[in-house]
Order: sequence, then structure tokens, then C-alpha cells
Amino acid sequence: MFDKFSILYLMKTHLPKVKVDERKWHVIDADGAVLGRLAVQIADILRGKNTAVYTPHLDAGGFVVVINAEKVRVTGKKETDKEYMTYSGWKGGEKYTTVEQLRARHPEMLIHRAVKGMIPKNRLGRVLLTKLKVFKGPKHPHAAQKPEALKAAA
Repeated sequence: MFDKFSILYLMKTHLPKVKVDERKWHVIDADGAVLGRLAVQIADILRGKNTAVYTPHLDAGGFVVVINAEKVRVTGKKETDKEYMTYSGWKGGEKYTTVEQLRARHPEMLIHRAVKGMIPKNRLGRVLLTKLKVFKGPKHPHAAQKPEALKAAA
């Protein structure tokens, strides 16, 4: 009745039901953590790779609150040599900022930009970034969500 290839057409792909109201909140203290390793850990939580229902094209991750963003570490000479470029769209509109300058003005942008580079560059990625909350000091306004404390990757 069926040959060995026609059975493939009868199989259905299992899609997990992602319950939006059951998303977990995590708080990570960035004090002394290395920027890249921390960003990988955050990106995995945002995508949901730490859950059993991970699916690449679904938003199955939780929320991440990062505190003490100004105390994140970078290795080597990145503090003075690494540059972030922004472009206004006008001729000659390129601006370069070092890690040292960015840390002085907006330390939370260091973590935000590192995580942004590690998630998909599409609609899903933009939704995932809204679940990242970064604060420069030790206080955050998300205590009502009862975030679970996670240890930053060493």
C-alpha cells in the first residue's frame, strides 16, 4: 500500500505550544563577567535554548534582567582598541566610539550591542531584544516578576 517514501508525507511536524504567561524571568549580575561569555549566556536564554521546547523559529525564551552593566569586563586591549561604528546616513556621517567611551556614557549599551549581534537579524530577533532589560546599577524595577538569580558565565 505505502512505499518507503510515501510514509514521509503522512508524518506531521510536532510544534510545541509556547505558553506566553509562563515565561521565566532571570536576573544576571554582570559584575566581573567577561562581555562575550555573558552575551552568549543571555542570547541562549532569550532564544529559549535552555528549555525543552526550543524551536528555532519560535519565541520560546524568557526575560533577562542584567544588573551592574558598568562592571562588565573585556579582555585584552579591547577597552581602548575595539570600536563601535554608527552611521547617520549622510556623507561623512560615520562615528566611532571605543569601549572605554561607551562605558563612560552608556554602559548598558555594551551588553545590548553584544547580545544583538548574537541573535537572528529578522523580526524574531527584534522581538527577542525587547525581552532584554539592562541596568547600569544594582537596582532594577522588575522585582514584582520574581526573577530567578543566575550566575554569570565566568
